[in-house]
Parts: sequence; structure tokens; C-alpha cells
Amino acid sequence: MSDAQRGMLSLVGTPIGNLDDASPRVLYTLRSADVLLCEDTRVTSKLLSRFDIHVPLQRCDQNVIASRVEGVLERVGAGERVAFVSDAGMPGVSDPGQHLVDAALDWGLPVEVIPGPSAVTCALVASGLPMEHFFFEGFLPRKVGARMRRLQELMPVPGALVFYESPHRVVATVQTIADVMPRRRVALVRELTKLHEEVVRDMAPGLADKLAARDEIRGECVLVVEGPSADEALPVARVGNLDDEIRAGLEAGESKARLAKRLSKQFSQPRADVYNRILELT
Repeated sequence: MSDAQRGMLSLVGTPIGNLDDASPRVLYTLRSADVLLCEDTRVTSKLLSRFDIHVPLQRCDQNVIASRVEGVLERVGAGERVAFVSDAGMPGVSDPGQHLVDAALDWGLPVEVIPGPSAVTCALVASGLPMEHFFFEGFLPRKVGARMRRLQELMPVPGALVFYESPHRVVATVQTIADVMPRRRVALVRELTKLHEEVVRDMAPGLADKLAARDEIRGECVLVVEGPSADEALPVARVGNLDDEIRAGLEAGESKARLAKRLSKQFSQPRADVYNRILELT
């Protein structure tokens, strides 16, 4: 059976905000599909309605994709055109589409990518920060300790760092970045391609202060962190050592007050700051 007879799996990039960013090829591919796989049928229905497209929708998010892969690939092999979209942006980037592509290639089935907007590349360009090299992390851990440890692991990466973040957690995340990488510039790129698109950029501590002073932050957020410089501050590594000492002291049953007093002297930091850090880790 020829490739044309075997159908096609199409990974379709959809608008990240402004629906007018949908290209003619994107719309043609969606209209030509026998079935459209999506993360949330309610979200994708809005896109289809905007362009008067009538195609059967099937939910295929991270919770159900494993159970759907074989059936989807059988349809492609039988000659159907199956399109996959994420809620916004390029499918396969921080969403379950990658698993579907991986399986399709293993089966020897044809896969095509229909280019569309990407929050990662749009944010990098909008940030104005050097991006000859960059590393996309996705979402950082929610807990402070785990988030700080992951940022410390990422410090040596020789390029810009890109993170997705919830508007409800972005202030806390920027503060952690400021704690670990205080000499780096950071850009918050918010509501990309939408009416209230915004780029706020400063040294990490300054951006943390600006965001903390706001009453509320809304919309989809992308954080871009400048890559390391040759003279990046070495004392930041002490934060990790302090955290290790805090955990060891707590595990040994040392009281928070006693631990703060001892470690404030050991690390030459104000006792109140060390005590607050103890509270953050407990």
C-alpha cells in the first residue's frame, strides 16, 4: 500500500492567542482531516467555529492518549487523515503529541508537521535576550525546595532558559530564580499575541520585586532567563549548601530557632533570613 493510500498523521500548530495567526495550510489540513485529536474539545471547538470547520473531534490528552495510540495508528494505516492539535501552539512541545509521533514512526507511518506559532520561540524573540543557544524546561517543580534544586542543576546550561508558568505561581518562581541566579536578567512574556501582550524585563531580583508589587497577574506566562556569564556569582552555590544543612538539622530534630541561630553564623547571613528559609523548606 502506498503512502498516499495509507493516510497521514498531521501535527498541526494552532494559534497561541490570536486566532488570525492560523495559516491557510493549517486551515486546509484541519478541514481535510477525517478526525481531529485534541487535548480539550471545548478549546478546539472555538477554533473550528471561528473558521467554520466541521470535523469530528476526539479527546486525546495525556490522561487517555496511551489507550488511543493503537486505534489512531490503525486509522492512519487504513488510509485516513488524522490531525492532532494541542490547545495552543505546536503539538509535541510540552504536551502528549510527542508520544503519538514516536509510535507512528515506529509503525513506519507517514507523519507531517504543519508549522504554527510556538510560545517558546515567540517569547525568546520578545525577550530581547541572547538566544544563540537555549534550553526549554517546561514547568518547574511547584515546591520551593525542588524548584531551587532544579534551577541549580540548570545553572551551567550554556544558553537562555525558557520556562512555562502559571500566573498564580509566577511570582514565587521568579523569586526562586532571583535566589539562585541573582545576576541574570529575566523576562516575563505574558499573553503572547493577545490584546494585553506584555514583556517585563529586569535583573532577577528587580523583576521579582516588580511582580510581587502587583495586585494580580493574569494570562499565560513564559519566563526567559539569560544564559550564564563568565563572572556569574559563585556565592549562589552556598544557597544549596544552606538548604542541605537545614534539612540535616531538621532531620536530626534540631529546633527551628536553634537551627537558624547556628546556620546564620555558619553562613554569615541574617538570622531572620535563615529562619524564613527554614520555614520555606518545611
